[in-house]
Amino acid sequence: MAGQLQAGRDDRAAVDKAMSVLVAFGAEAATGIGVSELARRTSLPKSTTHRVLGTLERNGAVEKVGQRYRLGARLAELGRSVYAPDHDRIRDLMIPFLADLWESTHETVHLAALHGTDVVYLSKVYGHRQLKMPTRTGGRLPAHVTATGKALLAHDPDALELTLARRLQRLTTRTVADADSLLCQLAEVRQRGVAREDQEVVPGLSCIGVPVFGASGRPVAALSIAVPTSRVDPQIFEPLLRQIGRAASQRMCRQPQARRSRDSA
Repeated sequence: MAGQLQAGRDDRAAVDKAMSVLVAFGAEAATGIGVSELARRTSLPKSTTHRVLGTLERNGAVEKVGQRYRLGARLAELGRSVYAPDHDRIRDLMIPFLADLWESTHETVHLAALHGTDVVYLSKVYGHRQLKMPTRTGGRLPAHVTATGKALLAHDPDALELTLARRLQRLTTRTVADADSLLCQLAEVRQRGVAREDQEVVPGLSCIGVPVFGASGRPVAALSIAVPTSRVDPQIFEPLLRQIGRAASQRMCRQPQARRSRDSA
């Protein structure tokens, strides 16, 4: 029994050390970093760091380039498997519409899709006046706090059910974190065709979003504009989002038909 407990502790320690080394790459993940620097960053002995790197290299998690190490392709493969396989296709189809939205506003714009009860940002284009916000391409936020998430939840009963089954996280004092208020907001989204988020993620920052529908009639993505709350202009942004959202939905709905035509040919 004592041996089993010791083995369990060793296994956990090994995983902890491996994770510490992977996280320590930081900004040098692609360019590479030496063993000594990794040992310094992790506070591990150099010999231990070298041994951990050897294990990670054998498993494809890191690659050795000369005397330096960088993160390996296996990690990128694992990262991609976290998200829906269709997200790459959606991003490629929607980028022109995201560009149209940016060109019309020169504000920060987002493309996002649902992943469980979160939205994952498939793309982000910064405006001329960059804003401090926690969004980034590949990052996530709870769907119920964002304009893109509300635009999607309003038309996806399954995702909404999952969201309401959990405690609604509050990020600021203005976050809508009770089910009844959220349901009222989503009813308004369905009525107006756009979703609004008012300082629910970051104080002083607001977003307006619109869903993009697929051939099934369900939303597959959402587009949004993020601006300081003082610059929100619904009379300009909402009609623009509806227009671009309709065009994006039409493009998305043509995809299955186009594939069937190629298959039948």
